[in-house]
Amino acid sequence: MASRGLKKEETLAMRERLIGQSCRLFYSDDPVKIVRARGQYLFDENGKRYLDCISNVHHVGHCHPSITKAAVAQMDLLNTNTRFLHDNIVMYADRLAATLPDKLCVFYFVNSGSEANDLALRLARQYTQHEDVIVLDHAYHGHLVSLIDISPYKFRKLAGQKEWVHVAPLPDVYRGKFRENHPEPGQAYADAVKDLIEDVHRKGRKVSAIFVESLPSVGGQIILPEGYSSKVAEYVHSAGGVFVADEVQTGFGRVGSHFWAFQLQGEGFCPDIVTMGKPMGNGHPVACVATTVEIAGAFTANTVEYFNTFGGNPVSCAIGLAVLDVIEQEDLRGNAMRVGAHLKELFKKMQTRHELIGDVRGVGLFIGVELVTERGKKTPATKTAAHIIKRLKEEDLICVSTDGPWDNVLKLKPPMCFTVENAELVAQCFDRILTDMKANDLKLDKEDI
Repeated sequence: MASRGLKKEETLAMRERLIGQSCRLFYSDDPVKIVRARGQYLFDENGKRYLDCISNVHHVGHCHPSITKAAVAQMDLLNTNTRFLHDNIVMYADRLAATLPDKLCVFYFVNSGSEANDLALRLARQYTQHEDVIVLDHAYHGHLVSLIDISPYKFRKLAGQKEWVHVAPLPDVYRGKFRENHPEPGQAYADAVKDLIEDVHRKGRKVSAIFVESLPSVGGQIILPEGYSSKVAEYVHSAGGVFVADEVQTGFGRVGSHFWAFQLQGEGFCPDIVTMGKPMGNGHPVACVATTVEIAGAFTANTVEYFNTFGGNPVSCAIGLAVLDVIEQEDLRGNAMRVGAHLKELFKKMQTRHELIGDVRGVGLFIGVELVTERGKKTPATKTAAHIIKRLKEEDLICVSTDGPWDNVLKLKPPMCFTVENAELVAQCFDRILTDMKANDLKLDKEDI
């Protein structure tokens, strides 16, 4: 179905003239103009259908009819300032509370993951009366000034590291300091945080919080080693700080086995603050912070009202409730487990045939495939990764993107309605491209095999 709007070239020209150039497009050399979507599929202006492996925001599937119906019905009835009493916000908070450990029972609704993490920073500082923050290397927590300051992924390209920010090693058991052959990598990486805390104290400073993405995404689709979060929380608590779990990328059942990715660390672990965002509204801007009665009480005690005009409005909460319903009714967590395990296994088998695949990792529908030029050295195959995602888009109409410090990790975080057939198509096309590259001895990076 052709678009009745502007031609692609006209849209691109207007975007280049009117939109800030730092707002980048996917496939910037040849952007895709998407005019409609449904489920796990995107459609361009010429009716071409693309398989979407990128949009973790559209959690239960693009334009899900149940979500659209809930949004329209509530918009037609009421959408108003959040300081009026309304059922939706309390009903939504109650539903969220049922998915979380009992102590995480106070909620603040906001509009984006960035707002959620900014509020979490305020909560931590108010509660602890400390300033300093520990973050993981390569972390990204949002685009506000406060969050750029605690995101090494960003601040290393800008003004640099603030004196109150302290960077702990990314717990990467593939290429980090402590690897899979270490007897206890979780403990070892946690001890690195302990050492960092001691260094902070030697400087006469105090830790307010550690921010940890439950599954670091920008860092390269990293799976935290067993026991890591519990030990880190123990060390941070001993220093008078709190543990903030950033679930903006990974919450709401993406890992399949659990509703929240932090739960992968075991029943004995519970963060003090959880931030959530992207998947909550299936594309609608809604986000949230969950915390304890004690932390919320300290925030209230400062006597400064927290007010967010749109956070928790009736429409956003109606959409959020509908998303929860769809996750349950369509068994999307079960689907994430089944399809994700199958896709991961397909890549694992492929790894035995293609030396370029250095590592396959992930859980549920959160999967990373790290490409290297030589397995022993683990040299990032950045250009090869870019070549592959370009060919997947052009030859197979499959949208995939890369992440990691060297952009050599193919990340797969599709809508949760992704099917076994979708997974097999992605694997087959990926295999075909690698086989073709090998047959033609195409070496884009220095030491490509």
